[in-house]
Amino acid sequence: MAHKDPICGMTVDGHSANKADRDGQTYYFCSVYCKNKFLSTPIKSTAVISSYICPMHPSIESSHPGDCPKCGMSLEAKTFSDSDHEFQEQKAWAIKFWAGLILTIPIVLLALKDMNPSLRADSFFPSRLTPWVELILSTAVVWGVGKIFFVKAWQSIVNRSLNMFTLIALGVGASYGYSASAVLFPFIFPDSVQTAGKIHLYFEAASVIIVLVILGQWLEAKARGRTQRAVKALLGLAAKNAHRISSGVEEEVAIEMIQKGDLLRVRPGEKIPVDGVVMEGESSVDESMISGEPMPIVKIVGERVIGSTMNQAGTFVMRAEKVGAETLLAQIVRMVSDAQRSRAPVQNLVGIIAGYFVPAVVFISLMTFIFWFKFGPQPQLAYAVVNAISVLIIACPCALGLATPMSIMLGVGRGAQDGILIRSAEAIEKAEKVTHVLIDKTGTLTEGKPKVTVAITSTGFTESSLISLAASLEQNSEHPLARAVVEYGKQKNTKLEVVSNFKSISGAGVQGTVSGHEVFIGKQNLIEASRVSIPDDLKKKAMSLEDEAVTVIWVVLERQVVGLLGISDSIKQTTPDAIRALHARGLKIVMLTGDNRQTADAVARPLGIDEVYAQLSPEHKQEIVRKFKSGGAVVLLAGDGINDAPALALADVGVAMGTGTDVAIESAGIVLVKGDLNGIVKALHLSRAVMQNIRQNLFFAFVYNVLGISVAAGVLYPFFGLLLSPIIAGAAMSFSSVSVIGNALRLSWVRISN
Repeated sequence: MAHKDPICGMTVDGHSANKADRDGQTYYFCSVYCKNKFLSTPIKSTAVISSYICPMHPSIESSHPGDCPKCGMSLEAKTFSDSDHEFQEQKAWAIKFWAGLILTIPIVLLALKDMNPSLRADSFFPSRLTPWVELILSTAVVWGVGKIFFVKAWQSIVNRSLNMFTLIALGVGASYGYSASAVLFPFIFPDSVQTAGKIHLYFEAASVIIVLVILGQWLEAKARGRTQRAVKALLGLAAKNAHRISSGVEEEVAIEMIQKGDLLRVRPGEKIPVDGVVMEGESSVDESMISGEPMPIVKIVGERVIGSTMNQAGTFVMRAEKVGAETLLAQIVRMVSDAQRSRAPVQNLVGIIAGYFVPAVVFISLMTFIFWFKFGPQPQLAYAVVNAISVLIIACPCALGLATPMSIMLGVGRGAQDGILIRSAEAIEKAEKVTHVLIDKTGTLTEGKPKVTVAITSTGFTESSLISLAASLEQNSEHPLARAVVEYGKQKNTKLEVVSNFKSISGAGVQGTVSGHEVFIGKQNLIEASRVSIPDDLKKKAMSLEDEAVTVIWVVLERQVVGLLGISDSIKQTTPDAIRALHARGLKIVMLTGDNRQTADAVARPLGIDEVYAQLSPEHKQEIVRKFKSGGAVVLLAGDGINDAPALALADVGVAMGTGTDVAIESAGIVLVKGDLNGIVKALHLSRAVMQNIRQNLFFAFVYNVLGISVAAGVLYPFFGLLLSPIIAGAAMSFSSVSVIGNALRLSWVRISN
C-alpha cells in the first residue's frame, strides 16, 4: 500500500522501514532525513471539529457549520481547533455589510429626494428613473446580501419555530414586495394610496433593515471569535521545547516528543515542560500562573512540579509523569473551552417577542385582507391588499431591532468612560441579576505584589542600618521577597553597599559579606539552625505578624539579630469601600484563593467577607462557581490570573482586572481597566440602567406596533372613515425608531458612581 511522506510529499511503499508512530498514527517516510525532521518538528494542531452545537439549544448538534433550526443562531464548534472557521464567518459578514451599505446609501439619498421635492434634484437625476434605480439597488441588497435571512426565516417556518429572522423577513418582505409591486404594477393601486399621482415606496426601509441586521450578525460573530482567543492565549503559555536526558546524553526536543518517564533537565529562567516529579537538585518555582499567589515555592527531590510554570533560581532534573492532554495546563484549556460553550448567549428579548408577535401579525394581516376583500368598498381587492400590507409594514421590526443594540452600544460607551470595558451584551444582562460576588484574593482584593510593610529592630540597632544591610545583600537575589526588600530600601533612599561572597540557600535565605561583615537573611529556621539567639520580644512580635498573614524574614549581622522585616501582600486601599458598597446592595461576598487558610482569613476578617474558600486549584474554583449556580445563585466572579480563567468563563458574569493576565481578560465578560473593585459596583449600576433602558425601548416599540397595526387594519374606518395609508404607516414606523434612539441616548449621561 502506498503512502505520502508528510515532509516532502513523495509517495512511498507501505513496507518502508522508515516509519514512525506519533499521536496514535503511523507515518511513512522516504528517508531517515525526512523521518528525523518530522519527529523533531512540533505538529501544528489540525484537529477536525467533529461537531457543532447551538449555544441556545445544546440538543441541536451538526457535523458541519450552519444555523440552528430553532432560533436561527450560527452553530458553534463543540471542541477547540486551529480551524479558521470563526475568522471566515466574520469575513463573510463583513463583506456582506460593506456591500449592503454601499448599495443602501444611494437608495436612502434618492428616497430623501423623493420625499422632499424642495431638493429639486431633477436637474441631475430624473425623478421618473428614481423608482427603477431604487428597485434595482434594493433587489441587490434584499435578495443578494440579505438572502440568508429569508433562508433562516424559511427554516423557522419549516421547523415550526418562529424567531427574530421570521420577523425580519416578514417586515423586509412586506416593504420590498409592496414597493416592487408599486413600481412594476402601479395600476393595481387605488387613488387613495397615491400622493400627487405617486405611490410611496419603502425600498430604503427594507435595505436599511437588512444592513442593520447584518451589522448585528457581524458583531455577534466577532464576539464568538473572542472566546477562542482565551484558549489560544492559554496554549501560548506552554513550553515549546525541553532538554531530555537519554543514556546520559542531553538533547533539546520538541515538547510533543516527551513521553511519560522521560528525564528532563530544567535550567533557571526556563518553563517547566510538563507535569512531573523532581529527581535531582532543588529550586524555587513561580507557580503564580496556577495558584495566583506571588510567593515562589521551593521544590526539592520528590516534590511535584507543574508544566508551564517558571523555574527561577536552581537547576534540577525531573521525571515526566503527565504529558499532552493530561497536564494541568491542558486541563485548564479544556475547562475554559467547556465553560465558554456551556454559557447560553444573551437571551434576545426581540427573539422571544417574535415568537408570539410574528404569528399575531400574520393573523391580523390575513384577517384584514379577508375583511376588506369581503366587506370593503370597490375596488375590494386593491383595498384588501393595501391594508394588509400596511399592517405588515408598520409591524416592520425597525424599533424592535434597535431597542437592544442601541442601549447596549451606548451603555458600553458609558462604561468605557469610567474604565469599565464590557465585552458582551450577556454580561450586561446578567449583571443586573447577580446575587453572589466571588472574588479572588491576590491581585483583586490585594495588590498582588509582596511589599515590606513593617521593620522592627533589636535593641542597639537603627532602622536605617537594618534596611541598609538587608537591601544591600538582597540586591543580588532574584527572589520576589528579595525584590520587595530592595524596593523598600529605594523608597527609604538607602545607600546599597558592596557585597561579596554572596550565596543563596535555597528555600531558606541568603548570606554574604557586606562592607566586610558577615550577614545572614532568612526565615526563622535558618537563623535557629545557625545557633543564633533570637530575643523573646522579637519572637512574640514575629508570631503576631504571622497570625496576620505577614511573612517574616530575619536579618543577622555577625551572628547577632539586627531585626526583622515583615512582607505581605497589602489590601488595596479601595477594597474596603467596594466591599461595603456590594454588601449594601444585598450581595453575598465570597473569597476564593489558592493561599493557605490562615492567610485567607487574615485578609477576609477585616473586610467582613461572608465566606472564604482557601487552597483552591483552578478546577476547585470552577467547581465552587458551579455549586453556587446549581443552587440558584447568579454568580459574578472577579479575578486576574490564569488560574481564574476557567471559573471566569463559567461564571454568569466574569470580571477581570485590567492589570491581570491576557487569559483572564479574554475569559471575562467585563474588564476593569484600573483593577479597582469599585468598578464592580459601577458595572452593576450600569447594568441596571441599561436593562431598564432596553425594557423602556421595547415598550415604546411594542406600543407603536400595537396601535399602528390596529389603525392599519382599519378599526377606525367604521367610526371616522380613516385608513392608515402606507405612507403614514412608514412614518409611524420611523417615529418609533426615533423614540427608541432618543431614549437610548439618555444612557450617555447616566450616573453610575457610588
